[in-house]
Amino acid sequence: MMKSAIFPGSFDPITQGHEAIARRALALFDKVYIAIGVNTDKKYMFTVEERKRKINEMFANEERVEVVTYSGMTVDLCHRLGVRFIVRGIRDAKDLEYEQTIAAVNHKLDPEIDTVLLLADMEHKDISSTLIREQMAHK
Repeated sequence: MMKSAIFPGSFDPITQGHEAIARRALALFDKVYIAIGVNTDKKYMFTVEERKRKINEMFANEERVEVVTYSGMTVDLCHRLGVRFIVRGIRDAKDLEYEQTIAAVNHKLDPEIDTVLLLADMEHKDISSTLIREQMAHK
């Protein structure tokens, strides 16, 4: 049986930290869906098409990665794709607290879905999409 996972996020933009987490997830799962969450109330720097193109370019040589887009609950996407695992990256204690809460909610919505938390590599722990966007805005 093939084990798949969803790695959800806005990826606005995708960072080296995101890439590292996705590549590490490939050591644990047969397939990783990089799931771009779309929230119509949120303002993004890059369009969903630009984000999807960038991620597809980044993983062009990795057939076990598939980029999808979705809106709504991540658990609902898990159901649609037949996936039981959600992968999330953790940079610090603040991320851990936030991700524990989200994982608990998802697990309550569907006890068959588990969240796998991967610690960020030390060289990526200070990188965030927010920081990258701020740097790009001031160029």
